[in-house]
Amino acid sequence: MSDDAFAPATGLLATLDLLEISQSGAVLHVRLNRPTKRNAISDGLIAQLHTAFVNLPEGTRAVVVSGAGDHFCAGLDLSELVERDIQAAILHSRGWHACFDAVQFGKVPVIAVLHGAVVGGGLELAASCHLRVAEDSAYFGLPEGQRGIFVGGGGSVRVPRLMGTARMTDMMLTGRVFDADEGERYGVVNYRVKDGEGLAKGIALARKIASNAPMSAFAVMHALPRIAEMNPGEGLFAESLMAACASNTPEAQTRLRAFLEGKAGKVVKGAGL
Repeated sequence: MSDDAFAPATGLLATLDLLEISQSGAVLHVRLNRPTKRNAISDGLIAQLHTAFVNLPEGTRAVVVSGAGDHFCAGLDLSELVERDIQAAILHSRGWHACFDAVQFGKVPVIAVLHGAVVGGGLELAASCHLRVAEDSAYFGLPEGQRGIFVGGGGSVRVPRLMGTARMTDMMLTGRVFDADEGERYGVVNYRVKDGEGLAKGIALARKIASNAPMSAFAVMHALPRIAEMNPGEGLFAESLMAACASNTPEAQTRLRAFLEGKAGKVVKGAGL
């Protein structure tokens, strides 16, 4: 499915001028729209992104996030960082946390489509999404160490869970940059595609995800990462509660009956997109 099938958002989402938001059925497309700044994240952009994710249109079941122009996102707009006092800097960081929490622990799964620079805050945004599709041109960096600063958008929590603490340490201390293949090898990237094919892949994944039972998607988004942080006994108990909740919704019962009656497909080798 091409992006041509998407219609511009209306209402509140249409007023967010630093984003280009469109929708097709249950899939919403949120495109960062500061191409002349390599989609660097300003205070205004982070506020608008937060607004978008806490005001998803009714019926949205999956979101695709991409970047306009040649890059996904080159990170923090450094012009807004200078001359802040410590309290303002803390509040600035906490604003990013609130935004990216709304992505990771929001209403629906989110797929990031990555090309060009996925750097600093751009990588933090990508890490808050649930799946990441990378084109050949994508590259990953955390230049904060060379800028005299530290990650402040949740990167110290989310990025090591994808690539490991040692690799993140290397990136921050030495300025090492990973290409798309390394990003896939190290766990940052779920899907690799050629340049120009990322959005179609992301939309296809979003449509597939949108067909899932909402409670199952909620469990994967909200319970799975928390259970992974629990000790085994607490995790297993939480899993039992979540499994009971998910399997006893009307939609789950309908799907289970369809499978038992031979009306639903079985898992086969090579299935998926």
